Amino acid sequence: MGLKLGKQMRVRLKYFSEDVDRHDNVRCYVRLPGKRKVRIHALPGTPEFLEEYQAAIAAAAIAPMRQANESKKGSLRYLCIRYYASAAYRALDGSTQNWQRRALDEIAREHGAKPVATMQARNVRRIRDAKIETPAAANQRIKALRAMFSWANEAGETGVNPTIGVKKLKYRSDGHHTWTDEEIQRYYDRHPLGTQARLALDLLRYTAGRREDAPRLGRQHIREGRVRFRQAKNEHRNPIDIDILVHPALAESIAAAEVSNRMIFLLTEFGKPFTANGFGNKFKDWCRQADLPRCSAHGVRKATSTALAEASATPHEIMAITGHQTLEEVERYTRAASRKKTADAAMRKLII
Repeated sequence: MGLKLGKQMRVRLKYFSEDVDRHDNVRCYVRLPGKRKVRIHALPGTPEFLEEYQAAIAAAAIAPMRQANESKKGSLRYLCIRYYASAAYRALDGSTQNWQRRALDEIAREHGAKPVATMQARNVRRIRDAKIETPAAANQRIKALRAMFSWANEAGETGVNPTIGVKKLKYRSDGHHTWTDEEIQRYYDRHPLGTQARLALDLLRYTAGRREDAPRLGRQHIREGRVRFRQAKNEHRNPIDIDILVHPALAESIAAAEVSNRMIFLLTEFGKPFTANGFGNKFKDWCRQADLPRCSAHGVRKATSTALAEASATPHEIMAITGHQTLEEVERYTRAASRKKTADAAMRKLII
């Protein structure tokens, strides 16, 4: 576009454009490819105009790429929205919905306007590798995309599945820290019988429940000397019902906290039930108060599984208490317990 300066000189300005509005007024803009246009308000031919033009070029150059009409049919963002409204997504547990949506929304913020039809495995690998510094988060991206495209193919929303052949990143992780006997005792020393913090640990420890389970337990789950409840994880797809004896230490903790008549044992400071995330955060606070920063609610479940294995419980006996579904999930505990017993026996021979 040429810009006339004075009566005889015409200069062609790069990225300069003009639009005429409905009142026949000429509007001047800088428009870089893929970026939003930047309005220039100064009159053409004036020093102020050139200053504003140069500033607009600089501003447009560092602006993020334009994501026009992200929810346009056929775009990745549109597919995400359709997935969130699907029966398959609504059937997922709340915690699964949350992490899938966080992962997909983060991807859509950068790639939402791009067409799904042209998406390939190499694009998914780039999306995965953008989180290579946090491999667990990178793998969650793959899991979320795989779930969405699996639904989309079955629902006829798209005929492509770019996640096929894309592998998760391999990395070493010990997962949640398993509580030791010393750490449990330190927690008990800081939070004695009768406190809600102590009851929280005992509910986790003697039911092998997760952080989603403990804040849902109440008097209706304690009957005839047994604890009966449905685990929150996968309760809408593959429900697991737990039916175990009430451990005497748990019965003592419930009685000491004077909550045996409550429909919900654990309540917030406002007298409301905890959410799973809210309970997890509160439990971490109680752990920090006991100078146990590495400890978490899930680590208690691992400690219970370990204690059962060390007490010579069989894999099937452990599964009956924890709700694990495969032998592979619990055999690591029995193998570790066996190694420990073998090592202890060998050391006793060495000492003798």
